Amino acid sequence: MVIDTFRHYYALLVKGETGLITRADIDPVHEGEIADAEKLSGLTEAGRAALEKLVVIKLNGGLGTSMGLSGAKSLLEVKDGLTFLDIIARQILTYRRKRGVKLPLVLMNSFNTEADTQEALSSYRDLATEIPLTFLQHKFPKVVQDGLTPVNWPSNPELEWNPPGHGDIYTALVTSGMLQQLLGAGICYAFISNSDNLGAVVDETILGYFAKNNLPFMMEVADRTEADSKGGHLARLKNGRLTLREIAQCPEDEMAEFQDINIYKYFNTNTIWINLLALQALLDAHHNVIHLPMIRNPKTVDPRDDSTPPVYQVETAMGSAISIFDGASAIRVPRTRFAPVKKCQDLLALWSDCYVLTDDDFVIQNPRRKLGTLVLRLDPKYYKRIDQLKVRFPHGAPSLLECASLDVEGDVLFGKGIVIKGKVVIANRTDHQVTIPDGSVIEKDLAFR
Repeated sequence: MVIDTFRHYYALLVKGETGLITRADIDPVHEGEIADAEKLSGLTEAGRAALEKLVVIKLNGGLGTSMGLSGAKSLLEVKDGLTFLDIIARQILTYRRKRGVKLPLVLMNSFNTEADTQEALSSYRDLATEIPLTFLQHKFPKVVQDGLTPVNWPSNPELEWNPPGHGDIYTALVTSGMLQQLLGAGICYAFISNSDNLGAVVDETILGYFAKNNLPFMMEVADRTEADSKGGHLARLKNGRLTLREIAQCPEDEMAEFQDINIYKYFNTNTIWINLLALQALLDAHHNVIHLPMIRNPKTVDPRDDSTPPVYQVETAMGSAISIFDGASAIRVPRTRFAPVKKCQDLLALWSDCYVLTDDDFVIQNPRRKLGTLVLRLDPKYYKRIDQLKVRFPHGAPSLLECASLDVEGDVLFGKGIVIKGKVVIANRTDHQVTIPDGSVIEKDLAFR
Protein backbone atom coordinates (compact mmCIF):
# COMPACT_ATOMS: atom_id res chain seq x y z
CA MET A 1 0.00 0.00 0.00
CA VAL A 2 2.78 2.43 0.92
CA ILE A 3 4.81 1.31 -2.09
CA ASP A 4 1.79 1.79 -4.34
CA THR A 5 1.32 5.29 -2.96
CA PHE A 6 4.95 6.26 -3.60
CA ARG A 7 4.83 4.62 -7.03
CA HIS A 8 1.92 6.90 -7.93
CA TYR A 9 3.77 10.08 -6.94
CA TYR A 10 7.05 8.92 -8.50
CA ALA A 11 5.24 8.33 -11.80
CA LEU A 12 4.00 11.92 -11.62
CA LEU A 13 7.58 13.11 -11.07
CA VAL A 14 8.86 11.18 -14.06
CA LYS A 15 6.08 12.64 -16.23
CA GLY A 16 7.28 16.10 -15.25
CA GLU A 17 4.42 16.93 -12.90
CA THR A 18 5.34 19.75 -10.56
CA GLY A 19 2.38 19.64 -8.21
CA LEU A 20 1.79 23.33 -8.88
CA ILE A 21 -1.69 24.83 -8.50
CA THR A 22 -2.07 27.99 -10.57
CA ARG A 23 -4.44 30.93 -10.39
CA ALA A 24 -6.27 29.44 -13.38
CA ASP A 25 -7.11 26.36 -11.29
CA ILE A 26 -8.66 28.11 -8.28
CA ASP A 27 -10.77 30.98 -6.98
CA PRO A 28 -10.47 32.75 -3.61
CA VAL A 29 -12.87 31.86 -0.79
CA HIS A 30 -14.80 34.91 0.37
CA GLU A 31 -16.25 35.85 3.74
CA GLY A 32 -19.60 34.17 4.31
CA GLU A 33 -18.80 31.13 2.18
CA ILE A 34 -17.78 29.04 5.20
CA ALA A 35 -19.07 28.69 8.77
CA ASP A 36 -17.69 30.90 11.54
CA ALA A 37 -17.03 29.18 14.88
CA GLU A 38 -17.50 32.46 16.74
CA LYS A 39 -21.06 32.76 15.42
CA LEU A 40 -22.24 29.23 16.19
CA SER A 41 -24.79 28.65 18.94
CA GLY A 42 -27.01 25.92 20.31
CA LEU A 43 -24.59 23.13 19.40
CA THR A 44 -22.83 22.42 22.69
CA GLU A 45 -25.18 19.59 23.68
CA ALA A 46 -24.69 17.92 20.31
CA GLY A 47 -20.94 18.21 20.84
CA ARG A 48 -21.10 16.67 24.31
CA ALA A 49 -23.18 13.79 22.97
CA ALA A 50 -20.48 13.17 20.33
CA LEU A 51 -17.59 13.15 22.83
CA GLU A 52 -17.99 9.41 23.47
CA LYS A 53 -17.22 8.81 19.80
CA LEU A 54 -14.18 11.14 19.57
CA VAL A 55 -10.44 10.46 19.44
CA VAL A 56 -7.77 13.17 19.71
CA ILE A 57 -4.84 12.56 17.34
CA LYS A 58 -1.67 14.61 17.53
CA LEU A 59 0.90 14.80 14.72
CA ASN A 60 4.09 14.12 16.64
CA GLY A 61 6.71 13.19 14.06
CA GLY A 62 8.70 16.42 14.06
CA LEU A 63 12.24 16.79 15.40
CA GLY A 64 12.29 20.58 15.33
CA THR A 65 15.52 20.62 13.31
CA SER A 66 14.85 24.22 12.24
CA MET A 67 15.20 25.14 15.94
CA GLY A 68 18.36 23.10 16.35
CA LEU A 69 16.68 20.18 18.09
CA SER A 70 17.66 16.54 17.61
CA GLY A 71 14.85 14.90 19.59
CA ALA A 72 11.07 15.01 19.51
CA LYS A 73 9.95 18.62 19.40
CA SER A 74 7.03 17.82 21.70
CA LEU A 75 9.51 17.16 24.53
CA LEU A 76 10.64 20.77 24.55
CA GLU A 77 9.77 22.65 27.76
CA VAL A 78 7.25 25.36 26.99
CA LYS A 79 5.59 26.50 30.24
CA ASP A 80 6.20 26.11 33.95
CA GLY A 81 8.68 23.28 33.38
CA LEU A 82 6.17 21.28 31.31
CA THR A 83 6.70 20.03 27.75
CA PHE A 84 4.17 20.07 24.92
CA LEU A 85 3.55 16.39 25.62
CA ASP A 86 3.06 16.99 29.36
CA ILE A 87 0.47 19.67 28.68
CA ILE A 88 -1.36 17.58 26.05
CA ALA A 89 -1.51 14.57 28.38
CA ARG A 90 -2.76 16.67 31.30
CA GLN A 91 -5.41 18.32 29.14
CA ILE A 92 -6.79 14.93 28.09
CA LEU A 93 -6.81 13.58 31.65
CA THR A 94 -8.53 16.72 32.94
CA TYR A 95 -11.12 16.57 30.15
CA ARG A 96 -11.90 12.93 30.90
CA ARG A 97 -12.35 13.69 34.58
CA LYS A 98 -14.61 16.69 33.99
CA ARG A 99 -16.79 15.17 31.28
CA GLY A 100 -16.75 11.53 32.34
CA VAL A 101 -15.70 10.30 28.89
CA LYS A 102 -12.94 7.94 27.73
CA LEU A 103 -11.53 10.35 25.06
CA PRO A 104 -8.51 8.40 23.75
CA LEU A 105 -5.30 10.25 22.90
CA VAL A 106 -3.26 8.91 19.98
CA LEU A 107 0.01 10.26 18.59
CA MET A 108 1.29 9.72 15.06
CA ASN A 109 5.05 9.43 15.56
CA SER A 110 7.93 9.15 13.14
CA PHE A 111 10.69 6.58 13.55
CA ASN A 112 12.71 9.44 15.02
CA THR A 113 10.23 10.34 17.77
CA GLU A 114 8.63 7.01 18.74
CA ALA A 115 11.11 5.87 21.42
CA ASP A 116 11.43 9.26 23.15
CA THR A 117 7.66 9.74 23.10
CA GLN A 118 6.92 6.32 24.56
CA GLU A 119 9.40 6.93 27.36
CA ALA A 120 7.88 10.33 28.17
CA LEU A 121 4.34 8.92 28.19
CA SER A 122 5.31 6.15 30.60
CA SER A 123 4.83 8.57 33.49
CA TYR A 124 1.18 9.07 32.49
CA ARG A 125 -0.16 5.58 33.12
CA ASP A 126 -3.77 6.81 33.30
CA LEU A 127 -3.61 7.81 29.64
CA ALA A 128 -3.80 4.21 28.48
CA THR A 129 -7.11 3.00 27.00
CA GLU A 130 -8.07 0.07 24.78
CA ILE A 131 -6.64 2.16 21.90
CA PRO A 132 -2.82 2.16 21.51
CA LEU A 133 -1.23 5.51 22.32
CA THR A 134 0.92 5.71 19.18
CA PHE A 135 1.24 4.62 15.57
CA LEU A 136 3.99 5.27 13.03
CA GLN A 137 4.07 7.31 9.85
CA HIS A 138 6.04 6.04 6.86
CA LYS A 139 9.20 7.08 4.99
CA PHE A 140 9.67 7.89 1.30
CA PRO A 141 13.00 7.72 -0.55
CA LYS A 142 14.48 11.05 -1.57
CA VAL A 143 14.85 11.42 -5.35
CA VAL A 144 17.93 12.96 -6.99
CA GLN A 145 16.80 15.90 -9.14
CA ASP A 146 19.29 15.04 -11.90
CA GLY A 147 18.09 11.69 -13.21
CA LEU A 148 15.23 11.09 -10.76
CA THR A 149 16.98 8.14 -9.11
CA PRO A 150 16.78 7.22 -5.42
CA VAL A 151 19.43 8.88 -3.26
CA ASN A 152 22.43 6.75 -2.30
CA TRP A 153 24.27 8.28 0.68
CA PRO A 154 26.45 5.60 2.34
CA SER A 155 27.99 8.01 4.87
CA ASN A 156 24.56 8.50 6.45
CA PRO A 157 21.86 6.19 5.02
CA GLU A 158 19.18 7.91 7.13
CA LEU A 159 19.55 10.94 4.84
CA GLU A 160 18.28 8.82 1.95
CA TRP A 161 14.75 9.05 3.33
CA ASN A 162 12.26 11.82 4.04
CA PRO A 163 8.97 11.97 5.92
CA PRO A 164 6.18 12.09 3.31
CA GLY A 165 4.37 14.96 4.99
CA HIS A 166 1.38 14.74 7.32
CA GLY A 167 -0.78 13.69 4.38
CA ASP A 168 0.65 10.23 5.12
CA ILE A 169 -1.73 9.99 8.10
CA TYR A 170 -4.48 8.40 6.02
CA THR A 171 -2.23 5.58 4.80
CA ALA A 172 -0.60 5.16 8.22
CA LEU A 173 -3.98 4.86 9.95
CA VAL A 174 -4.70 1.84 7.75
CA THR A 175 -1.31 0.11 7.68
CA SER A 176 -0.92 0.42 11.46
CA GLY A 177 -4.36 -1.08 12.07
CA MET A 178 -5.29 2.05 14.03
CA LEU A 179 -8.31 2.91 11.88
CA GLN A 180 -9.90 -0.49 12.41
CA GLN A 181 -9.19 -0.38 16.16
CA LEU A 182 -10.85 3.01 16.46
CA LEU A 183 -13.91 1.98 14.47
CA GLY A 184 -14.11 -1.27 16.41
CA ALA A 185 -14.22 0.71 19.65
CA GLY A 186 -17.12 2.82 18.40
CA ILE A 187 -14.95 5.86 17.65
CA CYS A 188 -16.12 7.64 14.49
CA TYR A 189 -14.85 11.22 14.92
CA ALA A 190 -11.18 12.28 14.92
CA PHE A 191 -9.81 15.67 15.97
CA ILE A 192 -6.31 15.99 14.49
CA SER A 193 -3.73 18.73 15.06
CA ASN A 194 -0.01 19.40 15.46
CA SER A 195 1.52 18.60 18.85
CA ASP A 196 3.25 22.00 18.88
CA ASN A 197 -0.05 23.90 18.59
CA LEU A 198 -1.37 24.22 22.14
CA GLY A 199 -4.28 26.31 20.90
CA ALA A 200 -5.79 23.25 19.19
CA VAL A 201 -8.04 21.81 21.89
CA VAL A 202 -11.38 19.99 21.81
CA ASP A 203 -14.23 22.47 21.34
CA GLU A 204 -17.68 21.04 21.99
CA THR A 205 -19.47 23.63 19.86
CA ILE A 206 -17.27 22.94 16.83
CA LEU A 207 -17.64 19.19 17.39
CA GLY A 208 -21.41 19.67 17.64
CA TYR A 209 -21.47 21.54 14.32
CA PHE A 210 -19.35 18.83 12.68
CA ALA A 211 -21.45 15.93 14.04
CA LYS A 212 -24.90 17.48 13.58
CA ASN A 213 -24.18 18.32 9.94
CA ASN A 214 -22.73 14.85 9.34
CA LEU A 215 -19.68 16.31 7.61
CA PRO A 216 -17.02 13.88 6.34
CA PHE A 217 -14.11 16.32 6.69
CA MET A 218 -13.69 19.83 8.09
CA MET A 219 -10.62 22.06 8.15
CA GLU A 220 -10.11 24.81 10.71
CA VAL A 221 -8.92 28.02 9.05
CA ALA A 222 -8.15 31.44 10.47
CA ASP A 223 -7.91 34.97 9.11
CA ARG A 224 -4.58 35.53 7.38
CA THR A 225 -2.27 38.26 8.59
CA GLU A 226 1.06 39.34 7.12
CA ALA A 227 2.70 36.84 9.47
CA ASP A 228 0.78 34.02 7.77
CA SER A 229 1.33 35.12 4.18
CA LYS A 230 3.60 32.17 3.39
CA GLY A 231 1.33 29.55 4.93
CA GLY A 232 -1.02 27.30 2.98
CA HIS A 233 -4.30 29.00 2.12
CA LEU A 234 -7.85 27.89 1.46
CA ALA A 235 -9.16 28.18 -2.11
CA ARG A 236 -11.93 26.78 -4.28
CA LEU A 237 -11.37 24.60 -7.33
CA LYS A 238 -13.26 25.34 -10.52
CA ASN A 239 -15.44 22.28 -9.82
CA GLY A 240 -16.65 23.97 -6.63
CA ARG A 241 -14.71 21.88 -4.15
CA LEU A 242 -12.51 23.48 -1.52
CA THR A 243 -8.78 22.91 -1.73
CA LEU A 244 -5.57 23.74 0.07
CA ARG A 245 -2.62 25.34 -1.73
CA GLU A 246 0.77 25.29 -0.02
CA ILE A 247 3.51 27.76 -0.95
CA ALA A 248 5.53 24.94 -2.57
CA GLN A 249 2.57 24.45 -4.95
CA CYS A 250 2.51 28.07 -6.13
CA PRO A 251 4.25 29.11 -9.37
CA GLU A 252 7.05 31.60 -8.82
CA ASP A 253 5.38 34.30 -10.95
CA GLU A 254 2.21 34.12 -8.79
CA MET A 255 4.00 34.35 -5.45
CA ALA A 256 2.98 37.97 -4.77
CA GLU A 257 -0.67 37.09 -5.26
CA PHE A 258 -0.28 33.94 -3.12
CA GLN A 259 0.91 36.12 -0.24
CA ASP A 260 -1.79 38.77 -0.68
CA ILE A 261 -3.97 38.36 2.41
CA ASN A 262 -6.71 40.47 0.84
CA ILE A 263 -7.15 37.92 -1.95
CA TYR A 264 -6.69 34.67 -0.07
CA LYS A 265 -8.19 35.48 3.31
CA TYR A 266 -7.96 32.18 5.17
CA PHE A 267 -4.95 30.07 6.08
CA ASN A 268 -4.88 26.42 7.09
CA THR A 269 -4.22 25.91 10.82
CA ASN A 270 -3.46 22.23 10.13
CA THR A 271 -6.24 21.25 12.50
CA ILE A 272 -8.93 19.03 11.02
CA TRP A 273 -11.99 17.00 11.98
CA ILE A 274 -12.63 13.70 10.17
CA ASN A 275 -15.54 11.29 10.18
CA LEU A 276 -13.70 7.97 10.31
CA LEU A 277 -16.61 6.11 8.72
CA ALA A 278 -16.41 8.46 5.74
CA LEU A 279 -12.63 7.93 5.63
CA GLN A 280 -13.10 4.16 5.62
CA ALA A 281 -15.64 4.44 2.78
CA LEU A 282 -13.24 6.61 0.77
CA LEU A 283 -10.39 4.17 1.32
CA ASP A 284 -12.57 1.22 0.34
CA ALA A 285 -13.55 2.98 -2.88
CA HIS A 286 -9.89 3.59 -3.78
CA HIS A 287 -8.36 0.27 -2.68
CA ASN A 288 -6.85 1.92 0.41
CA VAL A 289 -4.77 4.39 -1.64
CA ILE A 290 -5.83 8.04 -1.56
CA HIS A 291 -4.09 10.20 -4.16
CA LEU A 292 -3.65 13.62 -2.58
CA PRO A 293 -2.20 16.57 -4.53
CA MET A 294 1.56 16.08 -4.69
CA ILE A 295 4.05 18.55 -3.24
CA ARG A 296 7.43 18.40 -5.01
CA ASN A 297 9.69 19.88 -2.37
CA PRO A 298 13.21 20.77 -3.60
CA LYS A 299 15.87 20.19 -0.94
CA THR A 300 19.44 18.96 -0.62
CA VAL A 301 20.36 15.46 0.54
CA ASP A 302 21.45 16.93 3.86
CA PRO A 303 19.05 19.81 4.55
CA ARG A 304 21.70 21.36 6.80
CA ASP A 305 24.35 21.33 4.05
CA ASP A 306 23.60 23.24 0.84
CA SER A 307 26.65 21.72 -0.84
CA THR A 308 25.06 18.23 -0.94
CA PRO A 309 23.22 17.16 -4.12
CA PRO A 310 19.79 18.65 -4.84
CA VAL A 311 16.89 16.25 -4.35
CA TYR A 312 13.12 16.19 -4.48
CA GLN A 313 11.15 15.21 -1.41
CA VAL A 314 7.74 13.88 -2.43
CA GLU A 315 5.24 15.02 0.17
CA THR A 316 1.52 15.55 0.71
CA ALA A 317 -0.44 17.76 3.09
CA MET A 318 -3.09 16.37 5.43
CA GLY A 319 -5.41 19.29 4.75
CA SER A 320 -5.35 18.74 1.00
CA ALA A 321 -7.80 15.86 1.52
CA ILE A 322 -10.45 18.58 1.69
CA SER A 323 -10.60 18.35 -2.12
CA ILE A 324 -11.05 14.55 -2.05
CA PHE A 325 -14.02 14.13 0.31
CA ASP A 326 -17.49 14.73 -1.12
CA GLY A 327 -19.12 17.42 1.01
CA ALA A 328 -15.92 18.48 2.81
CA SER A 329 -16.06 21.87 4.52
CA ALA A 330 -14.00 24.46 6.35
CA ILE A 331 -14.73 26.58 9.41
CA ARG A 332 -13.24 29.91 10.42
CA VAL A 333 -11.89 29.79 13.99
CA PRO A 334 -10.45 32.51 16.24
CA ARG A 335 -6.72 33.07 16.29
CA THR A 336 -6.53 31.66 19.82
CA ARG A 337 -6.88 28.17 18.30
CA PHE A 338 -3.63 28.64 16.39
CA ALA A 339 -0.56 29.10 18.59
CA PRO A 340 2.20 26.92 17.09
CA VAL A 341 5.89 27.04 17.99
CA LYS A 342 7.80 27.09 14.71
CA LYS A 343 10.67 29.37 15.76
CA CYS A 344 12.53 30.17 18.96
CA GLN A 345 10.77 33.53 19.16
CA ASP A 346 7.44 31.68 19.43
CA LEU A 347 8.87 29.68 22.32
CA LEU A 348 10.10 32.83 24.08
CA ALA A 349 6.58 34.26 23.92
CA LEU A 350 5.18 31.14 25.63
CA TRP A 351 7.89 31.28 28.28
CA SER A 352 6.94 34.86 29.11
CA ASP A 353 4.20 36.25 31.34
CA CYS A 354 2.11 36.96 28.21
CA TYR A 355 0.80 33.42 28.63
CA VAL A 356 -0.38 31.49 31.66
CA LEU A 357 -1.19 27.86 32.37
CA THR A 358 -4.72 27.45 33.72
CA ASP A 359 -5.91 24.95 36.32
CA ASP A 360 -7.33 22.94 33.40
CA ASP A 361 -3.84 22.80 31.83
CA PHE A 362 -4.67 25.14 28.97
CA VAL A 363 -2.08 27.70 27.85
CA ILE A 364 -3.91 30.98 27.29
CA GLN A 365 -3.01 34.64 26.89
CA ASN A 366 -2.63 36.24 30.29
CA PRO A 367 -5.98 37.85 31.22
CA ARG A 368 -4.00 40.78 32.65
CA ARG A 369 -2.60 41.57 29.19
CA LYS A 370 -4.48 44.48 27.60
CA LEU A 371 -2.64 44.43 24.28
CA GLY A 372 -3.18 42.19 21.26
CA THR A 373 -1.01 39.29 20.15
CA LEU A 374 2.64 39.81 21.00
CA VAL A 375 4.91 40.34 17.98
CA LEU A 376 8.45 39.05 18.47
CA ARG A 377 11.31 39.20 15.97
CA LEU A 378 14.65 37.76 17.08
CA ASP A 379 17.75 37.95 14.89
CA PRO A 380 18.05 34.44 13.37
CA LYS A 381 21.83 34.68 13.36
CA TYR A 382 21.87 34.65 17.16
CA TYR A 383 18.51 33.19 18.22
CA LYS A 384 17.55 30.59 15.61
CA ARG A 385 18.57 27.52 17.62
CA ILE A 386 17.30 26.58 21.06
CA ASP A 387 20.84 26.55 22.50
CA GLN A 388 21.38 30.10 21.22
CA LEU A 389 18.11 31.22 22.78
CA LYS A 390 18.84 29.70 26.18
CA VAL A 391 22.35 31.12 26.43
CA ARG A 392 21.10 34.67 25.63
CA PHE A 393 18.09 34.39 27.96
CA PRO A 394 19.77 32.48 30.81
CA HIS A 395 17.11 33.60 33.32
CA GLY A 396 14.16 32.88 31.05
CA ALA A 397 11.99 35.40 29.25
CA PRO A 398 11.78 39.04 30.34
CA SER A 399 8.40 40.40 31.40
CA LEU A 400 6.51 41.05 28.16
CA LEU A 401 3.05 41.55 29.66
CA GLU A 402 2.97 45.20 28.59
CA CYS A 403 5.02 44.72 25.42
CA ALA A 404 3.29 45.14 22.04
CA SER A 405 6.34 44.15 19.99
CA LEU A 406 10.01 43.39 20.51
CA ASP A 407 12.59 43.35 17.72
CA VAL A 408 16.10 42.22 18.64
CA GLU A 409 18.92 42.77 16.14
CA GLY A 410 22.42 41.49 16.78
CA ASP A 411 23.95 39.64 19.74
CA VAL A 412 22.22 40.68 22.97
CA LEU A 413 22.42 38.97 26.37
CA PHE A 414 19.41 39.55 28.64
CA GLY A 415 19.89 39.80 32.40
CA LYS A 416 17.51 38.84 35.19
CA GLY A 417 14.21 40.57 36.00
CA ILE A 418 14.01 42.68 32.84
CA VAL A 419 10.70 44.38 31.92
CA ILE A 420 9.91 45.48 28.36
CA LYS A 421 6.96 47.76 27.58
CA GLY A 422 5.36 49.09 24.39
CA LYS A 423 7.03 48.74 21.01
CA VAL A 424 10.76 48.25 21.41
CA VAL A 425 13.68 47.68 19.05
CA ILE A 426 16.99 46.61 20.60
CA ALA A 427 19.74 46.84 18.00
CA ASN A 428 23.35 45.82 18.60
CA ARG A 429 25.41 46.91 15.62
CA THR A 430 28.79 46.37 17.28
CA ASP A 431 31.08 43.40 16.68
CA HIS A 432 30.66 42.07 20.22
CA GLN A 433 27.85 40.90 22.50
CA VAL A 434 26.11 43.52 24.64
CA THR A 435 24.29 42.89 27.92
CA ILE A 436 21.01 44.29 29.19
CA PRO A 437 21.59 44.69 32.96
CA ASP A 438 19.48 42.92 35.58
CA GLY A 439 16.29 44.75 36.52
CA SER A 440 16.21 47.02 33.45
CA VAL A 441 12.86 48.51 32.45
CA ILE A 442 12.89 49.22 28.72
CA GLU A 443 10.21 51.45 27.23
CA LYS A 444 12.02 52.85 24.18
CA ASP A 445 14.40 51.69 21.48
CA LEU A 446 18.01 50.87 22.39
CA ALA A 447 20.84 51.12 19.88
CA PHE A 448 24.45 50.01 20.44
CA ARG A 449 27.04 51.18 17.93
